[in-house]
Amino acid sequence: MDPIVSIIVPVYNAEETLRRCIESVLNQGFTDFELLLVDDGSTDSSAGICWEYENGDRRVRVIRKENTGVSDTRNLGLSEARGTFVQFLDSDDWITPDATSLMVRAARDSGADMVIADFYRVIGDRVAHKGDIEKDGLLSLEEFAGFMMENPADFYYGVLWNKLFKREIIAQHGLSMDKTISWCEDFMFNLEYLRHVKTVYALRVPVYYYVKTKGSLVSQGLSLTKTIKMKRMVFEYYHDFYKSVLTEEDYEKNRLYVYRFLLAAAGDGAVPLSIFPGAVRLGDERSSVNHDALRGDGALLDAYRDRKLLDHYVEPVAIRYSLTLPEISLLVYLSQKPRVDTLKELADITGMSRARLALALQKLSMKEFIQTGEQADVVLLAAAEPVLAELGTARKDYEMAKYAGFSEEEMIQYAFLSNRIKENICRILKKEDMQVTARKKKKPKAPRV
Repeated sequence: MDPIVSIIVPVYNAEETLRRCIESVLNQGFTDFELLLVDDGSTDSSAGICWEYENGDRRVRVIRKENTGVSDTRNLGLSEARGTFVQFLDSDDWITPDATSLMVRAARDSGADMVIADFYRVIGDRVAHKGDIEKDGLLSLEEFAGFMMENPADFYYGVLWNKLFKREIIAQHGLSMDKTISWCEDFMFNLEYLRHVKTVYALRVPVYYYVKTKGSLVSQGLSLTKTIKMKRMVFEYYHDFYKSVLTEEDYEKNRLYVYRFLLAAAGDGAVPLSIFPGAVRLGDERSSVNHDALRGDGALLDAYRDRKLLDHYVEPVAIRYSLTLPEISLLVYLSQKPRVDTLKELADITGMSRARLALALQKLSMKEFIQTGEQADVVLLAAAEPVLAELGTARKDYEMAKYAGFSEEEMIQYAFLSNRIKENICRILKKEDMQVTARKKKKPKAPRV
């Protein structure tokens, strides 16, 4: 049976980073893929590393070839791919644990012909969230082309590795990388692919860690004449793409924007060695897990593990809507309509300090997800509905992961026992609460003076 996704990684002398790249793919929650490691005639230990992983995992296939360049290597990977979708990685980068699952779900749920996602830019031990399209969701080709026109030379649009392609479209139209150029070859492929699509899904969640800094054409030893010729060819292709996408009237209106590509591309697509705004230390970009706590025993550690598993599935939703985990958790609590009379009670339920709760409520109110009134009077607004729908999907994913391998009989037994535990807990806590309330009522009043 063919896999859902073919993940293609061209490999050339990547012994220092290859294991990190491969393991990021193999350790994903999504498992229905084939990993094609296409070795472009490496002279270091890369080939041996590839064979090692092929022998250890049936999803890995190694393809060995003579050194002919990255475009030819990717083309060979495409010719061997069997998946419904195609995903690309570079061997010195890596992906998030939910990368493939998020892009596949976006493609399937929306019916989009291509998914484009945000990514992390890594410089040393610092990392920053990088994207371009602020709108999350399905776009027509015309809408997507309009966004791309605003920032044509951005890596977000030009590279292969933050996108999910349909193999059917690639095969049907005989698409491949242009082996004759060594600049913007990824962008050329993307433009050709876009000629045959109707919709694109913009996913505002980083799924990829990009660490390689590409050099300029001059550093590749190309002559000035060849460089100019190559850039002219790429621009002509870019120009023709917009003439095919836009009506004649719209093209004339946007001609100057199209020609901005010449100026934007003058820097050879090199990534500046500066930190993007909002950069954090690598490892702090997403919630982390204490591995000792994963192995420990006890009620507190049980609660910790359960919360971390739920965070794993909820966090991408939080990122998409520019919320923190506490803020998205608060939205979940509010959607469940717990009856609370004071902010103190709501803070206790959510496990937040009153100061942090107040800030979270303010943030949700500014985004028009909620409307706040007196004390803990909070009303959910229509703008929150898409977020809550995605959180519902995240909750289902969490439960599927948590109860993976359970038989129907085991699930019934688990539900029965869980309800028994809940009843025991509620009985004790209610009894304690009644005693506290009674003591408050019996408290003597201060004598009148």
